[in-house]
Amino acid sequence: MARILVVEDELGIAEAVLYALRADGMQAEHCLLGGEALARLRTEAFDVAILDVGLPDIDGFALCRQLRAFSGMPVIFLTARDGEIDRVLGLELGADDYVTKPFSPRELVARVRARLRRAVAAHDAGGEAGAGGARVVGAFEHDAEGQRIRYAGQWLPLTRYEYRLLAALLARPGAIRSREQLMEAVWADAPDSFDRTVDTHVKTLRAKLRAADPAADPASDPIQTHRGLGYALRA
Repeated sequence: MARILVVEDELGIAEAVLYALRADGMQAEHCLLGGEALARLRTEAFDVAILDVGLPDIDGFALCRQLRAFSGMPVIFLTARDGEIDRVLGLELGADDYVTKPFSPRELVARVRARLRRAVAAHDAGGEAGAGGARVVGAFEHDAEGQRIRYAGQWLPLTRYEYRLLAALLARPGAIRSREQLMEAVWADAPDSFDRTVDTHVKTLRAKLRAADPAADPASDPIQTHRGLGYALRA
C-alpha cells in the first residue's frame, strides 16, 4: 500500500484529498505545518509527498528544498499560484508535479498514481538486499522506496534528475548506457532537454560522490566515461 503524506493547512482541502487517496487504496496521512512534515519525512518512509506552497510556518518551496537535501522522493505541489515563474521555481527545486487550486481530487490521485508508476519503473532491481529492503551495489545503497541513495555511508543530496540518473546506472552495474538511453530513462518528462544535459548531471554527480568520500582515489571514479558510447557504473 502506497504511503502518501499530505501537507496542507486548509482542513477542507486536506480532508478532500485524504478521502480521495484512501478511497483509491492508499495510506494517506496529514500534517498541518511544514516543520512537522519535515521531521516526519526525515524519520518515516513515504512514497509521495503532496506539499501546499502557502504553509503558515515554512512555505512549500523551502520545505521541498530541505527535503531534497536528503531524499529524492516524488513531490507534488498544491498551490493557488498559477504564474509561470512559480511553476518553474517549483520544478527547479525538484518537484515532480504542480497542481493549481482549485483542482479535482480525483485528478490529483491520478497524478499521484503516475508518480508511483514512474518510481516503480526506476526501481533498482540489482544488488543485494540491505537494511530496510534497500539494495546494495558496492559502496552504494539504494533505497528505492525513499527515493534516496547512500554512498560511502552518507546519503547523497540529489536533485530528482541526479537521483534518476544514478538509479539508472545502479540498475545495471558495468553496462554502458548511451546518452540517448539515459535521456529516455531519466528525462522522459522533459522532452525539450538536450543530450548534453546528461554530461552536466554526471559532472555534478561526480562532485557529490567526491564530497561524500574525499579520501577515495580519483582514478577509481564510480561513474566511468566510455568515449563515443556513454557512461557506466564501475562494476
